Amino acid sequence: MDRAPAVLQGDVGAGARVIRWLEDEDPRGREHLARLYPHTGRAHLIGVTGPAGVGKSSVVDIIITAYRARGLKVGVVAVDPTSPFTGGAILGDRVRMQRHAADDGVFIRSMGARGQMGGLARASFDAMLVLDAMGYDVVLVETVGVGQDELEVVSLTHTTVLISAPGLGDEVQAIKAGLMEVGDVLVLNKADRDGAHQAMSQIELALHLREISAPDATWRPPLVAATATRGEGGEAIVDALQAHRAHLEDTGEFAAQAARRAYHVFVRVLGDVARARLLDEALIRADARALIDEVRARRLDPHAAAATLSAALRIGALEPLS
Repeated sequence: MDRAPAVLQGDVGAGARVIRWLEDEDPRGREHLARLYPHTGRAHLIGVTGPAGVGKSSVVDIIITAYRARGLKVGVVAVDPTSPFTGGAILGDRVRMQRHAADDGVFIRSMGARGQMGGLARASFDAMLVLDAMGYDVVLVETVGVGQDELEVVSLTHTTVLISAPGLGDEVQAIKAGLMEVGDVLVLNKADRDGAHQAMSQIELALHLREISAPDATWRPPLVAATATRGEGGEAIVDALQAHRAHLEDTGEFAAQAARRAYHVFVRVLGDVARARLLDEALIRADARALIDEVRARRLDPHAAAATLSAALRIGALEPLS
């Protein structure tokens, strides 16, 4: 059944079904995405990231409230750690944002990370495209909680919101220098806690050093204080997000980012397909099986076996089994 027309009309059930197909790698998901893709590119894609425990879901909640107060439709993809038993998301962000559940202008979907690096689920970007095609003005993607090298959210969104909180020790170290360099809007959540003033000072210093290292940057990331559990700070965060979108549009970066994002996804998908095909072809070869037997018998370690096989594949020395 073709659900693409219903998705383009904003039908929640149809959109949820297509996202489920994409998450399950059902061929119907790709078929529908091919029809929906030409209708994407309008939504403001926003990544929300930061260390575990800073209150990302609570901040997303007040961002939703502020956007809805301005009449904008909001889609959310909340990427959770995955249950090792069911493969499903286990944090239940939709429960935290329950007060928006009856709002027709809000769509919230939790997805299990399923072992993906970068804090994002495999189908996160595809889900964002579906929400874009459904007519949501803003699409938020909340990551699991990232480390210095796990910055995929930056390449998949227009704007990155980096959240910290006092009480993490050295706040700048806690959110990692790599993230500090890419955040477009910085939020200090739990600003009512002891140590908030010191945390603000540390982050402001890091931003100052960032400006010194990149004197030609045209955007200066604002730092916003919030206490999400009290509903405080959402309007200021959205003001900053709207200002960043205006900046991107004025500089032509809104469209340019979309082109770079499409290339990034293409390369990632191509890499997945190429690795899977190469692995399938490699493992059916006679020499590969012999190497596997050596590893199983502990006569050869896995690293040496993999190096031997990869070297042989490069020179085409392995022959398929007859």
